[in-house]
Amino acid sequence: MKQEVNSTWVSAISIWEISVKHKLGRVSSPPFSGREAIGFFENAGFGLLPVTVEHAAMVDNLPRLHADPFDRLLIAQALSEPMRLVSHDRQVAAYSDTVISL
Repeated sequence: MKQEVNSTWVSAISIWEISVKHKLGRVSSPPFSGREAIGFFENAGFGLLPVTVEHAAMVDNLPRLHADPFDRLLIAQALSEPMRLVSHDRQVAAYSDTVISL
């Protein structure tokens, strides 16, 4: 995927995770659906990054530092593009110095 300098992307994986968690309706779930999230991200000017078969296959190369399938696919996607990944999860940051931990 051709990237612009300093562009911000939201992965289809994140939309999928928002959709799943929203549907579960737990207290910590997002108060908006995946469809609504797409609109928010587009209105903010973020690019939407699809998941490719290469991203999925890249998971094979990851060490087992994290068990969450959403996060593992996000990491694989970021490493294969390459892109920086922003996360509040310190386990995610352990995969690469290209992960920005908040």
